[in-house]
Order: sequence, then structure tokens, then C-alpha cells
Amino acid sequence: MNETKFKKIYSSELEKIETKLKKVIGNNKPESLYEPCKYALESGGKRLRPFLVLVSAKAVGGKFSDAYNAALALEILHNFTLIHDDIMDNASLRRGRPTVYKKYNSDTAILAGDSLIAYAYRLLLKDCKSDSINVMNNFTNGIIEVCEGQSYDKDFENKKNVTLDEYLLMIKKKTAALAETCCAIGAEIGGGSKEEIKNLASFGRNLGMAFQLQDDLLDVFGDEKKFGKAVGGDLIEGKKTFLFLKAYENAKGEDKKELDKFINNNGIKKNQVAKYRNLYLKLNVAEDTKREINKYSNLSIRAARKVKDEESRQILEHLVSSLIDRIK
Repeated sequence: MNETKFKKIYSSELEKIETKLKKVIGNNKPESLYEPCKYALESGGKRLRPFLVLVSAKAVGGKFSDAYNAALALEILHNFTLIHDDIMDNASLRRGRPTVYKKYNSDTAILAGDSLIAYAYRLLLKDCKSDSINVMNNFTNGIIEVCEGQSYDKDFENKKNVTLDEYLLMIKKKTAALAETCCAIGAEIGGGSKEEIKNLASFGRNLGMAFQLQDDLLDVFGDEKKFGKAVGGDLIEGKKTFLFLKAYENAKGEDKKELDKFINNNGIKKNQVAKYRNLYLKLNVAEDTKREINKYSNLSIRAARKVKDEESRQILEHLVSSLIDRIK
């Protein structure tokens, strides 16, 4: 599938998702609850998660129209997690706008998030047929895993020694589990077999792992103009990402001492970002991370190639190849 055709399909479905999201809350009262909900849903983004739901339904013989409500539910779930994460992380901005709790207050943000998750369940039920128990189990397990992943992430802030395996488990739960849930639910609603559902879940999980590792990489080595955010945020905040943990594993002597300072000071100052980027280059961390991204990307491609519907297979493969192209 060429880039033009992929973009046409993606943008068309993205437009439909945006239109439908605006109608979820409508003019419900009280405004003190629903205005923050609408504000959260209007924050934009790639809307990759609902697109994964739709493509997974089509991949097993269903139609996009079979899974629009489920797609909305997964996007709302994602936004619910962001609202609560921002409170926990004391984040003031998201996608260039004040976070919900900053614009309103923490109590309102918590309540808005709780309300959104209820709306997500309501929407999900609309697309459930005889498969409702499996769909609901997948959705609920997805929420549990995301919460577990966030808990691990918060634990790592105060934990001196984090292993690479612990980090990979954390992103598997916090990021990859939701992509896996999107694909599994889409395939379930589309009428897929157990094998097809399992395969698409594997696609989503591995794509989610690759995406998170890519974010880690781009945070240090990305082009600020191209990716729309300042580099080095993870370093400044003291996040023990894959890159940092790999650097710590590779480092010796003075380099190790420099990384110990990062741990002891819970991050670095903005004017030190270039210094640590150069240290990462010296320790070959960028190449190590690219290899890890490619490992998960290849697992996703392997799963995509098992999909029988040709157009869906091409869309899934294009999603993976687009990811790889961004890190070259």
C-alpha cells in the first residue's frame, strides 16, 4: 500500500472518530463535570488506538462500522489514563494545552476521568453481541494492566536500581497493553477466531512496545521541529528509560559516575542535555535502542503477515514500516 492510499484511509477514519467523539458528551449537565470531559477529548493526538480497533475488526472479516463505538471507548479509556497520569506526574501541559487538572482542579479532573471510563463502558456495550463477556474481560484487563504499569512507573522514580527487564515489563503494561487490548477487542467484535484474535493482540502488543521505545529514543535524539516537543524531557525529569538503563549497563569508570549523578539528583538540568546525549552516543545507546525497536517491529510485521484480508494486512504493515522510517 502506498503512502497516499494509507493516509487517505487513516485521515478519513480519523475525521469520523473526531466527529463522533464530539457527540459523546453532547450538552449533558452539570457543566462542571462535562466541560472538563469535553476538554480532555478535544486535545487531539494521532488517535492511533481507535484506528487499531477498526483495522482489527476489518482484518478478521468485519467492517469499520461494526466497531466505531468500541473504537471511541478505547480512545476515551486512553484519555482517562492521561487525565489521572497528569495529576500524578504534576504535568502542567499536554499537547501544548494546560492539562485538565491545571485548567480546572484536581478534584474535577479525577471526577471527569471517572465519568469518562463509565462512558467508555457504555459505548463498548453498544458494539458487543454474543461476545460481550470476552470483550468486557479484555477491556477490564486492559485497565488493570495500565494501572499496574503506571504504578511501576511511579515506583521507579524512587528506586535506585531498575533493571532493563523491569523497565520492559512496565512499558508492556503501561503502553503496550492498551494497544494489545485495542486489537483484541476489534478482532473480537469483527468475529475473528481465537487464533486471529490472539495474533492481532500480539501485533498490538509488539507495536506498543516499539512505539514506547521509539518515544524514549526520540526524547533524546529526535528533531524538535519534526516531532513538536523539546528533546531531553526524560533526562530532565530523571526518568530511567531504556536508554538510560542501557547506558548504565554499558558504562564504566567516570561514565558510570556521571550516570550515578543522574540517579542521585533525580535528573539533570536543561543545559546538561547535550552532555548526556553525547555520553549516550559514546556508549552506543542509540544503536542498542534501535535494535530493540526493530526486534518488536519485526514481531509486529510477522503477526500482520498472518492477516488474511489484504487491505488490512497492508495497513498494519504500513503502520509498522512508518514507525521504522521515523527512527532511521
